[in-house]
This record gives sequence, structure tokens and C-alpha cells, in this order.
Amino acid sequence: CYITPIYCDYIVALSYSCAIFDRIPNSHFSEKLAMSELAKLLDFDHQTQALAQVSGRLGWDQETMMASGSSEQRAIEMSALEGVLHARRSDGRVEEWLSNINLVLEDEVTQAKLREIQRTYQRAVKVPKHLAQEIARVTSMAQGIWATARAENNFLAFAPILEEVLSLKREEGQALAVNEDIYDTMLDDYEPGATAAELSNMFEALRPGLVELRSAVLEKEPALKLQGTFDESIQMQISNMLAETFGYDFSRGRIDKAVHPFSSGSGQDVRITTRTNRYDPFNCFYSTIHEVGHGAYEQNIDQSYKLTSIGQGASMGVHESQSRIYENQLGRSRAFTCWLFNQMKRHFGDFGISDADEFYKTVNSVNRGFIRTEADEVQYNLHVLLRFDLERALVSGDLQVKDLESAWNERFYNDFGYKVESAADGCLQDVHWSVGLFGYFPTYSLGNVYAGCLHEKLRQGCSNLDTELRDGNLDTATEWLRTNLQCHGALKQPRQTIIDACGFEPSEAPLLKYLQLKFTEIYDL
Repeated sequence: CYITPIYCDYIVALSYSCAIFDRIPNSHFSEKLAMSELAKLLDFDHQTQALAQVSGRLGWDQETMMASGSSEQRAIEMSALEGVLHARRSDGRVEEWLSNINLVLEDEVTQAKLREIQRTYQRAVKVPKHLAQEIARVTSMAQGIWATARAENNFLAFAPILEEVLSLKREEGQALAVNEDIYDTMLDDYEPGATAAELSNMFEALRPGLVELRSAVLEKEPALKLQGTFDESIQMQISNMLAETFGYDFSRGRIDKAVHPFSSGSGQDVRITTRTNRYDPFNCFYSTIHEVGHGAYEQNIDQSYKLTSIGQGASMGVHESQSRIYENQLGRSRAFTCWLFNQMKRHFGDFGISDADEFYKTVNSVNRGFIRTEADEVQYNLHVLLRFDLERALVSGDLQVKDLESAWNERFYNDFGYKVESAADGCLQDVHWSVGLFGYFPTYSLGNVYAGCLHEKLRQGCSNLDTELRDGNLDTATEWLRTNLQCHGALKQPRQTIIDACGFEPSEAPLLKYLQLKFTEIYDL
């Protein structure tokens, strides 16, 4: 038999390798296999996260710049992309890779990434691809129908598509639920680990104090109102200045206008929106500050987490804690409104408010109103609790879509004491149900509770905070939030994220205490 020198060398090398293999523990090769599978999984997820950002960008464009006649095609595009995303999230290789990664990993970051990938996979495999695509298509269409119905103050024009969205979301909830309540599976999309029962208990503890404070304040003389009109282009100039003041990085983001302000994106592309009203500049300014809270959170996440499963906020409740503490505890504080008063005087001249103290009361005025996003701190959570109860009834079937408008109006009258005059001021005011965000609303109040806890801890460690806020300096406050919470992204579970930042278990008590002290002083209760 003729053997070439090269082939002889191969046989010798193979024999030598086999001898070595016999002397090396199997665990060494198990470890190498696991690390190889880990690398494949993380790379696969990286691509999935990138595609999800593209989907989010399409949604941003639809809300800000897309022509109104493009909605049908955009719905098809969103459905197609959702199909690709669903296929990746439910890809059988994900389960295989996860099962082969059998090491006890000491790396907290890798453990967290795997936890989130596994959670997403387990949810995705339960939802049929055709259902995920249909939800994406219908909600994209519903968004445009809602906007038109709201503008025309016509709930009946929106009701049929809402019925369709609700039916699809129920079907999704049933696919996800094992022994869970369907609503809890919806809630888990936005606040992992939370249940409707737990939140209901927290909100019921919150409600009496809010109702009592609201009643006491509304008996007092109302605050002065702003006089005149306010150039909307100047509002946007101040809006940009406020965004920079609160730490928003314009090299990685932008501000645009939208009917319903929102934020979008993560990592190096985080976009926010606001809206203007020539009679009410506060609508613009505080919508901006609120969305900057969301945007800054995403921008401040550790950049090494970019386009990974932990490269976004821990939950919507934690996210909302950032937007609310920026907007309220910081942005509506006596110290910061003193600075804002001077800025408004410089840009708009006289607007009927003579001094910073009266301006502070005007910014924090408690008035009758219908719109959640314009509500003061005292009444805001009452708006959220109304939606929380109604959407649970819709999901369970106890409330039919055709009866939603009347149910809303009745509940609003019972909670606030006056009648809703139009659907645009009532059940059509929010975009959430049109895009299928059932389970989202309670995270707003949970975020307020978290913000109360964070503010209490922040004040304990920043003794000169008010002095800095009077100068329009947010550096100490935003750096504390960045270091203690924002940089971690979804590294930890939502509740643990708050516990680690505050040093104590979250509860409604700090928020109620803050509101009682603030509004007792403002209204001399």
C-alpha cells in the first residue's frame, strides 16, 4: 500500500490526538461545547435584537413622519417583520443551545442574558406565528383608525377594530396561559413577575389617600392660570433645552412631535416625541421631560449590553419610575420651577404670573380635567386605576367593547364627580388599546410608586439637591439615577432593580408621604 508522506503525518497526528483525548477529562470538552453553544446563542440573539430595533423604528416613523395614506402598506410591512422576529424568537435552535449550556456560570451578566432569552423563547413558542403576524397587522391598522376616530370624537368608528384587537390579544393570552389568569400573562409582557392581584392590593392602599387629598385640595382657591399664547416654535426651542438640561444626548437621539408623546429605541438610537399647544406650554415642557426620563434610561444603559437581551429597561414599571421622577419629583419641584420661571419670562415675557412661588403653584395646580397625560400628581393615578379596572373587565369578558364608552363615563363620574362630555376626552384619549397594549396601564402607577421610593433615597444622599435644581443643574440627580439604576438595564429582575437602588422593599408609602407634604404646603391644608 502506497501512503503519501502527508497522509502518514495525518495518521501520526490523529494517533497522537487520540492518545491525548484519552487523558483529558470529558468535562473539558463539555465546557468547550457549552462555550461554543453560548457564543452561537448570543450572536443569534444579537441579530434578533437588531431586527427588533428596526421594527421599533418603523413604529416611530408611523407616529411622527409617515404619510396618512401609507398606513395599509405599513401594516403589511410590520406584519412581515413580526413574522421574521417571531420565527427567530421561537427558533428550535434557541432551546437546543440553552440545553447545551449546562455550566454553572458565575458571570452575572451572562446569566441575566440567558434568563431573558429563555423567557422570551418560552413565551414565543406558545404563540403561533400566524397569530403574532395578525396582531402586528391589525394593531398597525388600528392605530390609524384610532387617531381618526379620536379627531372626529367618534367611538363607534373605532369600536369594531378594537373588538378585533381584543379578540386577538385574548387568543394570545390563552396560548400563553397555563394555570395563570389571562390578564396576568398580558401584564407579564410589561412587568415580569407582577400579578394583577398584587397590584390591585397596592393600588387599593394608594386610592383612599389620593381621594382624600384630592377632595381637600379642590376645596381650596385654585392656582392662577397662564395668560396669553405661547409661540409653538419657541416651545420646541425650550423643549430642546430642557432635554439637554436633563441629560438627553442629542448625538444619539432626536425630538419630534406626535399626537401621543412616546419614546422609542435603545443604545445609540433613542428617540423621543412631544406635543405643543399654543395655550399650554406646560403640556410640551413636561411631556418632554417625561419622555427624556425614558430616553435617558435607555441611553445610560451600559453600552456593553447594546443589542442584547438585557440592553433595555428592566420593565415598564421601572421605566416609568424614571420618567415620573424626572417629570415630577425633579421637574415640578419648587427649586426647579424657580429656574423654569425665569426661562419662560426670558422667552415669552409677561404671562400673568408675577413670581416664582405663584409659578410653582401653577405648575402643580390641581384642577378638574379629563386627560390622563395632563393630570396633576394627585389625580394621575386615579386615571390609571380606572383604566386598570376597565381593561381587566374587557379581557375577562365582563365588559363588552360596545359598552366601553358608557362604562368609562360612569366610572369617571363616580371617581371624579363630573361628566365626560366627549369620547376624545374619555375612552379614546389613549393610544394603548388600539395597539394591543393590554396590561400596560398599571405599570404607570407602579412606576409612580417606584419613583416615590427612589426620590426618598435620592434625597437622603444629595443634601444640596435643591440648590443645584434652582440653578437648572440636574447633574447630581441624573448621575445618581444613572449609577444606581439606569446603567444596569435588565440585568436584574424589576423589583430587585428597585430594591438595590433604594435599599428597601418598594411600597406606596413614600409616594403618599411625598404627595401629602408637597400639596399640603402648596394649598395650605
